[in-house]
Amino acid sequence: MSVRKTISFFGFAIVVLLSACGEKPSGPPPALPIPQVTVEMVKFTKAAYFDEYPATLTALDQVELRPQVSGFITGVHFKDGDRVRKGQLLYTIDDQLYAANYQQATANLQVQQANLNKAQKDANRYHELDKQDAIAKQLVDNADAALEVAQKQVEAAKANLQAVQTNVKYTKVYAPFNGVIGISAVKVGTAVTAGQSVLNTISSDRELAVDFNVDQKEIYRFMTLLNGKQRPKDSTFTLAFSEDVYPYPGKLALLDRAVNPQTGTIKARLVFPNPKNILIAGMNGTVRVRNNDSKNSILIPFKAVTEQLGEFFVYMPDDSSRVSQRKIALGKALGQDIIVKEGLSEGDKIVVEGVQNLREGATIRIAAAPGSETPPKQ
Repeated sequence: MSVRKTISFFGFAIVVLLSACGEKPSGPPPALPIPQVTVEMVKFTKAAYFDEYPATLTALDQVELRPQVSGFITGVHFKDGDRVRKGQLLYTIDDQLYAANYQQATANLQVQQANLNKAQKDANRYHELDKQDAIAKQLVDNADAALEVAQKQVEAAKANLQAVQTNVKYTKVYAPFNGVIGISAVKVGTAVTAGQSVLNTISSDRELAVDFNVDQKEIYRFMTLLNGKQRPKDSTFTLAFSEDVYPYPGKLALLDRAVNPQTGTIKARLVFPNPKNILIAGMNGTVRVRNNDSKNSILIPFKAVTEQLGEFFVYMPDDSSRVSQRKIALGKALGQDIIVKEGLSEGDKIVVEGVQNLREGATIRIAAAPGSETPPKQ
């Protein structure tokens, strides 16, 4: 075959191929298959579960120990981490200056009392002479004024003595309540300033508080729990750390005075016994509140739920074999199921299988439910 014929042949083949590619389809595209789904009826069921809240452990009593006088630490009378009793001596501060001031104030009071005695005698004598009209009225008035001044000076001297005596007392720091004391922030010889230096922290540990935030929608529920009788071994409130559950149940002590307007929550406080000193203030855990609601809950398979932009929906079939979306509010997840708080009622039908192929208004074909011999009517 010549070169010219060969080129002509390939040119013709290319023209035929391009014509075939540009050929328009002769009919409409094939219709998409109707998705097959499984439908279940919504029912009420009793669901036992725990609501969980992040929580922080707090000492019921905790205080920073600060000196009320300035000076040098002269004694530390405990070991770090000791359990201390109320009134136990913890620290002493150099009291030489305060003791000297006390002695001076005592002596000053004695002087003022002597002056008062003299002024009282002078006033008494002048009043006797005044009765006999043997002295000028001016001298009597002066004696009374001197007596009043002496009385005020005695009162001032007593107040000064009391203040100095208080300073002497404050050179010793005592435990304000029974509890555990931490690691001392000062040693012997450390200079401390009144009201500023932190000596240590002491906290109670026989019982610890657990604080957590509750949504304002749940206030009525928690007020009911608060006002109800809680038995000592009632396990409505428990505390968990990771997979471990604290062996002693807690008791609801109080709800805070007001709702936080920024978060819409209110702080609740539980009190847990701590007989084995397992709990330590500052720990983080999870409060578990058993659902004591006697009414039934709507429980559906979690696979029936779809999410769009942070909102949750289910598909519901209608009489014309089409589906529509229904917005729902979800509650606690229980295994492969989840509680629906709002959006569904008993007797509603929802799609539980095949939701991934659906959209609003889509036509469906309902398959037989598992265990059913015949498919439901379309």
